[in-house]
Amino acid sequence: MFGMDPEVARYFRKILRSLFVFLMWLFINITAGIYFKIAYSKDYSSFIHILFFVWLVLSLVLLLWYLYKIWSK
Repeated sequence: MFGMDPEVARYFRKILRSLFVFLMWLFINITAGIYFKIAYSKDYSSFIHILFFVWLVLSLVLLLWYLYKIWSK
C-alpha cells in the first residue's frame, strides 16, 4: 500500500481545510447577498442592508484569522 509522509499529509489537510472554509464562507455570503437580494439596497431597508455588510466584514475578519491560525502552525 502507498504510504504518504505525515508532513505532506498534514500540508494537504491544511490546503483542503482552507479551501473548504473559504468556499463555505463564499457560498453563504453569495447566497445571502445575491440569491436573497440582501446586498441590494432597493429590496430591503437600509438597516438590513447595513447589517449584511457588517456581517460580511466581520465574517471576513474571522475567516482571515482562522486561516492565519491554520497556516501559522
